Amino acid sequence: MNTAHPDALFARLGNLADPTRLRLLRLLERHELGVAELCDVLRLPQSTVSRHLKLLADQGWLRSRSLRTTNLYRLADGELDPDAGQLWQLAREQSESWSVLQQDERRLAQRLEQRSTQEFFASAAEDWDRLRTDLYGHRFAMQAALALLPRDFVVVDLGCGTGAGLVELAAAVARVIGVDQSDAMLEAARRRIAGLDNVELRQGDLASPPVADASCDAAQLILALSYVEDPGAVLRSMARALKPGRGAVVVDLVAHDRDDFRRRMGQQVAGFEPGELARALERAGFVEARVRELEPEPGASGPALLLASAQRAAAP
Repeated sequence: MNTAHPDALFARLGNLADPTRLRLLRLLERHELGVAELCDVLRLPQSTVSRHLKLLADQGWLRSRSLRTTNLYRLADGELDPDAGQLWQLAREQSESWSVLQQDERRLAQRLEQRSTQEFFASAAEDWDRLRTDLYGHRFAMQAALALLPRDFVVVDLGCGTGAGLVELAAAVARVIGVDQSDAMLEAARRRIAGLDNVELRQGDLASPPVADASCDAAQLILALSYVEDPGAVLRSMARALKPGRGAVVVDLVAHDRDDFRRRMGQQVAGFEPGELARALERAGFVEARVRELEPEPGASGPALLLASAQRAAAP
């Protein structure tokens, strides 16, 4: 080692003699890290870490670069003069078994894993919805929402059709009643619910369904209201089936002028205005009616849909 310049030697020895600076150099030897990451790993305040980083950078131990709003640091390995390189190798060898450095490495590994996740979401954010649907489908979101229902609920599905909604509900609640007027629809529903012992199908008019008054904890009416001649009568029957204070949901078409679509689908009504449906729910005995239009799903070719929710008025 060249000893012609003892002042430089003393300065370098002083740099490596501080435990915090030695920890920093060991971390930055293999990784390029920002101040926030270093603070997290070292468990030190930003002011302390920044002060040591500045000193090491001024003495030539570190190099830095800017990435967006962050400065990233790394050891100036390969750029150190021979004397500094020899000192660093000696410091590395003598500190190899220091338990503090092993703890730093474990915390750094966790932080780098978090960084990888954050970088993934930063790059995937623009296309996340399509990616998630391609990978996992879309049913899981509905199943998660249904899991919020109390397990002991009895739910009636008015206009249950072929029973697609019955299967989802059966996994979440104690008992499901499906009501429909069509023989063909109910036959398809029977095939679909085969093996489910908590689902019961009943045939009947939605305006006077075979469901006892105040016997259900929740009710749904999915794409069925536009098929009936008297929507108000159906909403009143849905309110009667519910226990006081219990809730109902309605999904149907927003009012449209596509008469060809209405006739082709056999619908009696060309959808509903949100305000009109909210008032109809209130006249039927519901309170706190809320109606909103739903965002069209990609590829959907029918009229827009709306979602209404309300509660049967509590008993006096």
